[in-house]
Amino acid sequence: MSLRTKYEYLKNVTQNKCPRCRESNLFKTNKSYDLKNTLSMYNYCPVCHQKTEIEVGFFYGTSYVSYALSVALVATVFTAWYVLFGFSINDNNVFWCLGTSIALLIILQPPLMRFSRILWLSWFVKYDKDWRNSTSKS
Repeated sequence: MSLRTKYEYLKNVTQNKCPRCRESNLFKTNKSYDLKNTLSMYNYCPVCHQKTEIEVGFFYGTSYVSYALSVALVATVFTAWYVLFGFSINDNNVFWCLGTSIALLIILQPPLMRFSRILWLSWFVKYDKDWRNSTSKS
């Protein structure tokens, strides 16, 4: 996979585009913090008609992706905190670091959930540059 292909894949995942056609947004709103509609998705892609929930309970798998992203975020915060401030037995830096991690997880949860949904879907639905000529509408 070329570097350009990887860049386009990551760009489309972060922009919540359909993994098959990479043209349409799959969420009904572009606002991650519209908490009533954060996870409201179209049942089918408005452009290529790719089904978004491939099978019943398909998006339960996103909990694993979201968990992995959360662990990576906490590990990054702890590493950065250790490099910048350090930890010792006699101070409360570890508690400040833990509080910062928890605050970041709460603040970033809506975008993380959306990102994990699109990432999960993109692992099962591959990009098809000739989707218009494709006979399969799955």
